[in-house]
Amino acid sequence: MTELFNSPLLRRSAFAFACLVVLGACQKNDATAGQVGAKLDAATQLAGQKLDQAASYVGQQVDNTKATAQSNLESASTVPTVKIDPGSLASDAQSNFQSAASATNAAVNHAAATTGAGLENAGRKLQQWSNENASSTASSSSSSGEGSDAQKQMDK
Repeated sequence: MTELFNSPLLRRSAFAFACLVVLGACQKNDATAGQVGAKLDAATQLAGQKLDQAASYVGQQVDNTKATAQSNLESASTVPTVKIDPGSLASDAQSNFQSAASATNAAVNHAAATTGAGLENAGRKLQQWSNENASSTASSSSSSGEGSDAQKQMDK
């Protein structure tokens, strides 16, 4: 029974029914109460028909699935034999390991390249900051040195 409620078709049908009911209730025109009621009844009947169609479709699908499952069970009366080839398993495992190692290597190389580019950019910015700081320090020390020379001239 829960399979019936998990069906996307049933959920869509229920949603369509709810939308029709809401649209019927929210329809605003100058109709009399009898006309609104008739339209709501018509919408309800249409939604009921669609819901019946959806339920019928779901029932058919359930019956078809049951028949297919029964047929598959009947045709699978013999137990298949499983042959394990250790060489094939080892080859597959080695291939998978090599693929994983290659992917890991590519990821590490990408990370290293990205880190290197980031460090290079940070180094350039640090060097630029250092040059700016050195030039501002030099200009401030030369201006203070001029002030002391001027003071010496005045003292004489």
